[in-house]
Amino acid sequence: MLDIAFAKSALPTSGALVLVIHEDEKPYGLWQQADEATGGAIARALEVAEFKGGKGKTCVILAPGAGLSRVLAVGLGKEGDVKQTTLEDAGGAIASALARETTVAVAADSLKPGQAAEVALGAALRGYRFDRYRTKEKDEDKSKLAVLTVLTDHPARAKSAFEPLKGVANGVFLTRDLVSEPPNVLHPAEMASRCQKLSELGLKVEVLGPKEMGKLGFGALLGVAQGSVNEARMVVMHWQGAKKTSEKPVVFVGKGVTFDTGGISIKPAGGMEDMKWDMAGAGAVIGLMAALAGRKAKVNAIGLVGLVENMPSGNAQRPGDVVKSYSGQTIEVINTDAEGRLVLADVLWYAQEKYDPKFMVNLATLTGAIIIGLGHEYGGLFSNNDSLAERLTKAGEATGEKLWRMPLHDNYDKQIKSDIADMKNVGGRPGGSITAAQFIQRFVNKKPWAHLDIAGMAWSSKDAPTIPKGATAYGVRMLDRLVADHYED
Repeated sequence: MLDIAFAKSALPTSGALVLVIHEDEKPYGLWQQADEATGGAIARALEVAEFKGGKGKTCVILAPGAGLSRVLAVGLGKEGDVKQTTLEDAGGAIASALARETTVAVAADSLKPGQAAEVALGAALRGYRFDRYRTKEKDEDKSKLAVLTVLTDHPARAKSAFEPLKGVANGVFLTRDLVSEPPNVLHPAEMASRCQKLSELGLKVEVLGPKEMGKLGFGALLGVAQGSVNEARMVVMHWQGAKKTSEKPVVFVGKGVTFDTGGISIKPAGGMEDMKWDMAGAGAVIGLMAALAGRKAKVNAIGLVGLVENMPSGNAQRPGDVVKSYSGQTIEVINTDAEGRLVLADVLWYAQEKYDPKFMVNLATLTGAIIIGLGHEYGGLFSNNDSLAERLTKAGEATGEKLWRMPLHDNYDKQIKSDIADMKNVGGRPGGSITAAQFIQRFVNKKPWAHLDIAGMAWSSKDAPTIPKGATAYGVRMLDRLVADHYED
């Protein structure tokens, strides 16, 4: 993570200075001091650039004087309209624009301590890089930014506000790392091993292998995995942070297909390399559990991830096979590329039966249909509980990880009726993301539940304010916010 420091407001004499400015705000504090120290160069440059502090607007002033290498003005928009995401995006703009600077000081003396911490979080999130496999990289392509110092009148309070945010950021980075890993490195056993390392944060971690799952009767999950030499795992992560140890847990479940060829119903070759991130739902659950532990959340939470590799082979599952799930329900496998719902079926039933949770939320890169419907702007939300759905939607709005609620209805359920089993795993092209959700709903046993189809949100093909191109870690911050707002002591 980018090294973030907080210090008492004082004008720096070297490096880059950032001015965080509300719309039509008059020079104030460090901003006014910097302008005076540079002989009015800052005011003249902002006037010429017609910079007025509009939301998302920036202005770079090179070598303004007073020893400063450059000044970056970042607009927040109208003071009354500033949200958490506004501040985080400003921080992201800082990290992006000043990546070639060694040290950066942010004049945040016009902000409250908590707001200053949110700017710092945005910078930290944008500063992420996954570069462990780069052996030859031009110097100009590397970030030089090592230290970002936030200048505030209340540095101790700002630092205190940043500490839990830092725990969440570390969870985001863990998810981004997992989703970015190549599939020859991150197979189910390796992913389970990385989960076990979270015991260092105070999580209790259990790993079930194929023998344990076979004895339990995980026929749906193991059917997906049977074509691969990389054997399946299920990982259960426990966080006990509530005052009452007997408090019912909140439960999060993730689809973890570490690589998805489609199996016998094989995918087209073009773009198949993207299927390394078909485990992004599980990655988000793992990052969430790390975030909750990292900030010492006062909640009992359990994260479960079903980890498989979906490969074609002489032993692979066939279209037409019938499997028996852990719930006892039978499934006719029409398409082996509709595998994520089979994994979730067993893990969700196990979760509700063993832990009797307050609610369950599952995340999965489940259907291409959700991308056709919502593009890359919203994750799909399906739920049997209006209160849970509303809370999730608001948490998404607050963190910028937006959700759009989709319908569930018995009429869609008819599409997955099988002629020879209790159900089939696909319902045809019409309403594909909805019939997939209807399938999953059969394994929640009427527990409060939400299914998040994040197929369009797990990976970004372009830079965003706080998300570099690549793995987004979508879901980690939204679900952490859900817990923080509604389920902690």
